[in-house]
Amino acid sequence: MLTYDQWEKAEKPSFPSDNETKGALDVLAWAYREYGDEIVYACSFGIEGIVLIDLISQIKPDAEIVFLDTGLHFPETYDTIAKVKEKYPSLRIVMKQPRLTLEEQKAQFGDELWKRDPNKCCELRKVIPLREVLTGVTAWISGLRREQSPTRRHVEYINKDDKFRSIKVCPLIHWTWKDVWNYVYKRHLPYNVLHDRGYPSIGCAPCTTPATDPNDLRSGRWAGQGKTECGLHLA
Repeated sequence: MLTYDQWEKAEKPSFPSDNETKGALDVLAWAYREYGDEIVYACSFGIEGIVLIDLISQIKPDAEIVFLDTGLHFPETYDTIAKVKEKYPSLRIVMKQPRLTLEEQKAQFGDELWKRDPNKCCELRKVIPLREVLTGVTAWISGLRREQSPTRRHVEYINKDDKFRSIKVCPLIHWTWKDVWNYVYKRHLPYNVLHDRGYPSIGCAPCTTPATDPNDLRSGRWAGQGKTECGLHLA
């Protein structure tokens, strides 16, 4: 088994990128064969997440899907999760919440921490919860695509994740925005209606606006705060 501690010595798998799913199904088949129940998919239920859920369901219908439920998501995001649960009843969807409720966070760090210190808020409500999820598992799946932003252009199918001391599997690295939507329409998949309202990337409601730059799908995330990532995908 390819693990974080054995990364330097282990032989890395290779996958075709020129087939119908640009390697995604091949990567997922390998990942579930390699790790079994020692891999989880941390899903935001954005449009890439919908694609991955559908692909994963073809490989492992009872896979574990973890949603980092910060308590600050749009109502439309929770509606999307309900639709996914209905369409894929065998999936094990876990709503992972932070240790601190919003009221407890307010009492300890002050009101609307996301405005004053968004990095701390992301750490408390996303990074620490994901670290707890990944304790005891060997690998996790992410919907990163190289096209999404400059910070993601060098992502590989299989990555050594130093932040969480894990293996991070990214099946969609070669997919374009058009590829994602073509797949969703072709398969008639449910998705977050905010995508139709100018939100290509959807996170917590206080920190997400419609995209401000049509050439940057993540330009509506933490707009004006000099922040581009929540911290899950940074070393």
